Amino acid sequence: MAKVVLDMSMSVDGFIAGPDDRKGQGLGADGMRLHSWLSEGGTDPGSYRPKDGSNAAVFDEMLTTGAVIVGRRTFDYADMWGGDHHDGVPIFVLTRNPPSSPAPGHASYVTDVQSCVAQAKAAAGDRDILLHGASAAQALLRAGLVDEMELHLVPVLLGQGRRLFDDLPPDHHELELVRSLNGSGVLHLRFRVRPAG
Repeated sequence: MAKVVLDMSMSVDGFIAGPDDRKGQGLGADGMRLHSWLSEGGTDPGSYRPKDGSNAAVFDEMLTTGAVIVGRRTFDYADMWGGDHHDGVPIFVLTRNPPSSPAPGHASYVTDVQSCVAQAKAAAGDRDILLHGASAAQALLRAGLVDEMELHLVPVLLGQGRRLFDDLPPDHHELELVRSLNGSGVLHLRFRVRPAG
């Protein structure tokens, strides 16, 4: 059964982007530091495969996912990945207001959280679903639809920017650490999200 896995790089103080994130500067001022554990490459996501063994293993695992769920802001700021996040898997863009023109490539706009996850699970088959973006992550967490989190903790304090978990309600979520991998310039932490109750 496909699992929804939140996959994000973040600073020790919880930021996934620096201040002033916008189109053309999707990770904000100094936000590229959060992805420095990835090697430099071209426009093909596969070209960003790190050389470090742990980092490469985590990266390869991410690219085995069978669908992507992403928030509209992240999707737009990433230049829509040219319509292909990796290997032509379907991309489901969670948005309140879909534009009149269709999404490019393998992407489609979805306005309902439950429907978005159901469509992604149907498309992914037995492969996991990659979840990106703060707003989408918060929406799926509120709905109880995140199964695991892969957080790439980068040893930096950004001080300001966009936080991953800023707008969650006061309900708490219990997490179980299932894996910790030291990589060059990053600590990869994988958590299972425990069901409430």
